[in-house]
Amino acid sequence: MALASSLPARAAVRPAAARIARRRAALHWLAVHSLAVAAALFFVLPFVFVFLTSVMSDQQALTSELWPHQWRWGNYAKVWHTPGFLTWWRNTLVYAGAGTVLTVVSSLPVAYALAKFRFRGRGLALTAVISMMMLPPQVTVIPMYLFWAKQLHLTGSLWPLVIPMLFGDAFSIFLLRQFLLTVPREYLEAARIDGCGELRTLLRVVLPMARPAIAAVALFQFFYCWNDYFGPQIYASENEGAWTLSYGLESFKGAHHTNWNLTMAATLLVMAPVIVLFFFAQRAFIEGVTLTGVKG
Repeated sequence: MALASSLPARAAVRPAAARIARRRAALHWLAVHSLAVAAALFFVLPFVFVFLTSVMSDQQALTSELWPHQWRWGNYAKVWHTPGFLTWWRNTLVYAGAGTVLTVVSSLPVAYALAKFRFRGRGLALTAVISMMMLPPQVTVIPMYLFWAKQLHLTGSLWPLVIPMLFGDAFSIFLLRQFLLTVPREYLEAARIDGCGELRTLLRVVLPMARPAIAAVALFQFFYCWNDYFGPQIYASENEGAWTLSYGLESFKGAHHTNWNLTMAATLLVMAPVIVLFFFAQRAFIEGVTLTGVKG
């Protein structure tokens, strides 16, 4: 009888011990990752605030309340159908897409030459590229604006921002060059022995191996073009049909300065594509950024 009565007691102790073990494991995980959790909350909470405000009514958005009484999903439809918003989207996609493709295509051959070719003045060329990275764009904005406005008459459009990307980007060249230094020269020599020229070697051998670095450069350039406010303000502000989302959002905020719910909804619609793109491509992005610093 004593043995039979002790069995239920032991069975009751086991779940309690399991709960205590799980609680200790959770507290241990929280203690180890406390700084990471705090950093995550620091970055996530502003997005939560923006989202909650975007689905409030016009009146509640002006109060200090944090939780919506009614979820006004129609705010996003109002923003989407605002006159000019779709045009800003189209212009931004064209600017970011064309800028990314042109930057990668023009920067990769230069980086390949600086990494693998031996020629007189290579060190000077690399120094010039690094110097361009340290040169603020505000230094050259006046002569460049006079050139595009007085000589080519292209102001009021995005062409003054897209055309220069045909000639490469200093940061992209440097990042790609750092990665290409890690590519073994034996691969290139084997391709040349098989009869490949430099262009074919670049396309058939180097390009597949450089995909992580190309992905990182492409994401950097896409994010830059998508968020660029200074360039469209200088060259496209006089033509509303050439505005991008970053510049158009400022105009939208000025027209709806009392409608914080609509302003937050517009902000989320502008941020959503880059956030989604980063989450889908973060593995290639992190790998490319990591590998570009292996060799100097």
